[in-house]
Amino acid sequence: MRAMDLMTTEVITVDENASIQSVAKLLADHGISALPVVDKENRVIGMISEGDLLHRAETATERRRSWWLEMVSSTNQLAGDYIKSHGGVVKDVMTRDVLSVTEETPVADIAVLLETYRIKRVPVLRDGKLVGIVSTANLVRALAMTINEAAGGTQADDRSIRAKLLAELKAQRWAEVSPANVTVKDGVVHLWSSYLSEQEKRALIVAAENIPGVRRVEDHMRPVPAYLLSY
Repeated sequence: MRAMDLMTTEVITVDENASIQSVAKLLADHGISALPVVDKENRVIGMISEGDLLHRAETATERRRSWWLEMVSSTNQLAGDYIKSHGGVVKDVMTRDVLSVTEETPVADIAVLLETYRIKRVPVLRDGKLVGIVSTANLVRALAMTINEAAGGTQADDRSIRAKLLAELKAQRWAEVSPANVTVKDGVVHLWSSYLSEQEKRALIVAAENIPGVRRVEDHMRPVPAYLLSY
């Protein structure tokens, strides 16, 4: 599975000159944690996230340093913090070094990227232009679909195998097997019946092994007790 298989293609973006308040509203209204910032040619020039809006003058949450840390901080750092908390447009606040992937990037690589850099989404680019975005939510949904498809397919296959085996045994005069004594799980046939002879036992196993899709046969069978044969 690759980025193109699970990415969101209808991506909400912002211009670098959009106001901080408009970005906050977009994030809140759409329940997302970050937005790509694009230019007029739809090229990604930054990302703005909830984290970028965490320390703001409007909410009295500006970054506050202890006096000794402020003394050792460079004026460049302090000026940067001021812009981040007081700047009114996206270009003042956005993260400019943006990680990205292509449509062909394997999902496994995307998962590693998100985990390594502790980010929740990554833009998908084609020839440098934005075509989609992959988020942790996309990865979780992809996992859920994979599990459901695998489970659903396995159950359907197991039912089919059991039905074919029971039909085969019903057609054989030597095979007196109760359907309750035949179960199939993940392509493995479990036989629980009693048998009169080793030949009958082997024939039951052979019948199961010949059903398409059977991975193996588990033998739980027991011989008919001798005292029952004496009557």
